[in-house]
Amino acid sequence: MSRVRRPPPDASPQADVLLPTTVIGSYAVPEWLGHVRNDYYQGRISRSYLDEIHEMAIKAALVDQERAGIDIVSDGELRRDNDIDYLLARMPGIDIVRRDKADYFDYYEASVNGPLPDPGEVGLGLVDDFLFIRQLTDLPVKVSMTGPFSLSRRIRNAADADHADLVRALARLLSAEADRLAQAGAQALQVDEPFLAGYPEAVDLAVEAVNIVTDGADVSWTLHVCYGNRYARPLWAGHYDFLFPAVKKAKVDQLALEFARTGDDDLSLLRQHDWDRRLGLGVIDVKTEQVESAELVATRIRRALRVVAPDKLVINPDCGLRHLPPQVARAKLAAMAAGTALVRAELEAGPVRRVTAAAEVGDAQDSQRSG
Repeated sequence: MSRVRRPPPDASPQADVLLPTTVIGSYAVPEWLGHVRNDYYQGRISRSYLDEIHEMAIKAALVDQERAGIDIVSDGELRRDNDIDYLLARMPGIDIVRRDKADYFDYYEASVNGPLPDPGEVGLGLVDDFLFIRQLTDLPVKVSMTGPFSLSRRIRNAADADHADLVRALARLLSAEADRLAQAGAQALQVDEPFLAGYPEAVDLAVEAVNIVTDGADVSWTLHVCYGNRYARPLWAGHYDFLFPAVKKAKVDQLALEFARTGDDDLSLLRQHDWDRRLGLGVIDVKTEQVESAELVATRIRRALRVVAPDKLVINPDCGLRHLPPQVARAKLAAMAAGTALVRAELEAGPVRRVTAAAEVGDAQDSQRSG
């Protein structure tokens, strides 16, 4: 795979627009790309051939984001088989006996047999990933990494050690990678904790580990917490009340949460607990192929504006778009951008127009909300 020269520092981590739009991280995996990955794991193609295919897929995903009007883009995480393996396979001290798979999306069987070593000089591959997409676009780029708590849930602890110590050790490895990313020019990084909703009793440990990750790198940090997105199905159900007040101790600039699928009841938690940092508002349900209308997206944003100031609101899908067909992902992103544009125009028109728009929307039920 070709490598690129180090670019100048990244643009502002938040696009210079009101209500910037972004993605959570992953983008739709075309069916053909899944087949090619399986060919690699079954020994029918080389690693270099797969790398070339990945680069083409990333370029296409970037074009889709740009054409949709997304303000802060990602590489679509299209080099990653799933939310776990890409990082674990590169971490020192993680034992993965078999590197082949029946299907690319399967998880490796990973274990640890002793304390994880210090991070050292070997990176986890995210810097090269960032440099590749950085050269392709002038838009701000966000890089996401699965958080230490979620990574730990897919590791068998054969060392008979304290699980919390393993989580902290994983956090130190991720922190070192964040430092490398910052040195390479990245300014917008995200920690994903998709497993946390299934272990709400561990929220204090997860927040402690997130703070280890974010300590040091002088970037804009987002923490994304969802209810899981395995095969486009949630793994857990509930409300975000388990996050509070512990998440207020997280050294992050923004929370990115899902609201499109679950509804906006949890917005009240932000007011109840005086969350005064940015919110990444999930307005696109990634667990259905039904494409939202621009007006539905606008309605969801208007409701959030009752609780969150416009300059602290970022617009994104609920979660990654990995499991959606590409044509659906494109349409959903376009709807998200169009709905956001409607609300931007209302905000820029001044308070009279905003009051009128709010009156028009009222408290009407969200007729297209998924269950």
